[in-house]
Amino acid sequence: MDRVLFVDDEVAVLNGYQRLLHREFEVNIAVGGEEGLASIRKHGPYAVVISDMRMPGMNGAQFLSQVRQKAPDTLRILLTGFTDLTAAMDAVNEGNIFRFLTKPCEKEILQAAITTGVKQYRLITMEKELLEKTLMGSIKVLTDVLGAASPETFGRSMRIAHYVRHLVLKFNLSSTWRFEAAASLSQVGCVTLDTDLIGQAYAGTTLSPEDQARFNAHPQVAMALLAHIPRLEAVAWMIGQQLTVEIPDVVEGVPEPSTKEIVLGAKILKLALAFDDLRMKQLSIEDAIGRLHTRRSEFDRDLVDGLNDIVPPVERLALRKVSTLKLAVGMIVEQEIRSAEGLLLVAKSQEITPALLVKLENRARAGQLGKEIMALVPI
Repeated sequence: MDRVLFVDDEVAVLNGYQRLLHREFEVNIAVGGEEGLASIRKHGPYAVVISDMRMPGMNGAQFLSQVRQKAPDTLRILLTGFTDLTAAMDAVNEGNIFRFLTKPCEKEILQAAITTGVKQYRLITMEKELLEKTLMGSIKVLTDVLGAASPETFGRSMRIAHYVRHLVLKFNLSSTWRFEAAASLSQVGCVTLDTDLIGQAYAGTTLSPEDQARFNAHPQVAMALLAHIPRLEAVAWMIGQQLTVEIPDVVEGVPEPSTKEIVLGAKILKLALAFDDLRMKQLSIEDAIGRLHTRRSEFDRDLVDGLNDIVPPVERLALRKVSTLKLAVGMIVEQEIRSAEGLLLVAKSQEITPALLVKLENRARAGQLGKEIMALVPI
């Protein structure tokens, strides 16, 4: 049964809603805006939240505006008297609520509005599930292929994804799939570059002007590759900004609310890349953050501070000597693995994916790998 939340400052009114609609919906109630927000934190998400307009301290429009920030997928309905119509219409026009109903409201009208809201909520959540299970699944396959084809770029993208995921959770951001997709695909443009050039660039080696220009072009290459894939337009734009000195505040063709999110995603990605550059130079987390704080024109202080409590992936693993025939997905290789011809098969600090595991198993059975390698094993 679909869950809805009624918020009012009168307990008797809330109890009435429960009696009226308990057969059609799972009705939860909260007295006032603060209790309503607490209920969303503890028991959410709700398909629909219905709030009275006139409440002391925090009125209905203000409450639903906060609901929008904390639970953007939840549909919001405002109940209002005739004297509050202007404020209610303003709230609708500002995008804070799904619709408003005037009081007294008959059961049939209220039930129909909630039912419509529930249907809309289902569509939203189904779309998100589709994104997570299909689009993100496709991205995972693409990154696995990248891991087999270009070990160093894959290892870097996985580290970037770890840093981005930490910041997204730290700041409780929505649309997390976009941020993670941008991080995972951030290095895909490097597939057009020579392996030696990639290694030198990642190591911070001074490159010739021509090689530096080629490397600096990889974000735009990735952007061009991904921009025409449906639902990845914003992801492509974020990736394209990773080496930009000043990220623009406007994204062409994107409405204002989405622009803020996309620009923030680009800033987080750029910060994660800069942090990884410093960590790869053997700087501690504290020293790396200190260096980033000196680049005030490039990075927001709050975002940089969000890295203070990051836990490197290796701290959840133990270093072991592992038979090349017993490698497993999730292990992290702690040494370079090269073919007999010297071709780099796996970069140091690269996580073993299903595609990479098959590649290594085939090499091991053919006697092309050593018997054991050093790897970080999940504990």
